[in-house]
Amino acid sequence: MLLPLSDCSGVIQRHVAFPSNFVPARNVDIWLPEGYTPGSSKRYPVLYMHDGQNLFDPSYAFGGVDWGIDEALSALSAEGLVPETIVVGIWNNENRWCEYMPQIPWQAEGGGRMRQFLKDRCSSMPCISDNYLQFLVSELKPFIDRAYPTLPERDRTFIMGSSMGGLISLYALCSYPQVFGGAGCLSAHWPAGEEYLVDYFSSVLPAPGHHKLYFDFGDQGMDALYEPYQNRMDGWLKKAGYSQGKDCLTRKFPGADHSETYWRARLDVPLKFLLRSA
Repeated sequence: MLLPLSDCSGVIQRHVAFPSNFVPARNVDIWLPEGYTPGSSKRYPVLYMHDGQNLFDPSYAFGGVDWGIDEALSALSAEGLVPETIVVGIWNNENRWCEYMPQIPWQAEGGGRMRQFLKDRCSSMPCISDNYLQFLVSELKPFIDRAYPTLPERDRTFIMGSSMGGLISLYALCSYPQVFGGAGCLSAHWPAGEEYLVDYFSSVLPAPGHHKLYFDFGDQGMDALYEPYQNRMDGWLKKAGYSQGKDCLTRKFPGADHSETYWRARLDVPLKFLLRSA
């Protein structure tokens, strides 16, 4: 299905109810930049994004504000700041909390706080983020690489999301460092596991030098909770050998709250950091 974009160049192809053996079927939107021409030999990096219904169209987006990822990428690529990039928007569903909660620390002995956090939101539904990642890496990505002119290599494959989508993006990169070259974690929802979750990620970070990790947070609303946890994560990154501005970047945005309005406003920062050398 082709969907017109009224505000910028490019086109969206929607795969309705994309099937999976691991998770329930869901819509997947593929945004193709203006320079895309069927049959051309040109190939593109790919950015996989969670909460796909919030990315392109305010009529679908939570709160009526979309990320404007299409406008942001079109403007940045026109200025030569990032390469033209294909975006894969994976829609969420009623299992969002269960698909985005990092599963290994959730099920480990020390994960009681995470289990209670998820139980409060999903009742008896178990964490299924390992299945969600299996869907991404063994079903969706192979399809995208067959059907579209991608650059499938790790250093041309990125993943990004906000809040719980930020956590699952980091979990994806740490679980599949051979697949994803960079993760964008906007307003990562650290309170889902507090210090325990931060420390888990410190133990599974890939070695620096081959990946990029982006984090940010505001200081209003829910985002006001994040700074101590992010500071702890930054400390672990430094100890692991990551260098700020080179293979990791953390930004604080004073005045920013926890919503698509604020993520949209600063989207150029993670895009330039992750994609600039792609």
